[in-house]
Amino acid sequence: MQRLNIHEAKTRLSALLIEVETKGERFIICRKGKPVAELSPYRPPSRLAYHPVMSKIEINYDPAEDLTEEEWGEID
Repeated sequence: MQRLNIHEAKTRLSALLIEVETKGERFIICRKGKPVAELSPYRPPSRLAYHPVMSKIEINYDPAEDLTEEEWGEID
């Protein structure tokens, strides 16, 4: 992963994007020597990936199970 200062990144942006797109290169863009951004290939999120919050939810019952008469009464 290469490090570039902001001026160099602005000057070479088109060429950098070609490298990212064709070779999968990644670049760190720095301001005064400190990293502020990363330029990397875009990867769309997978629909099959686990959601960090939703994966912690636990269902402690069978959601396909029929409601009891008592539970049906609570819905009215």
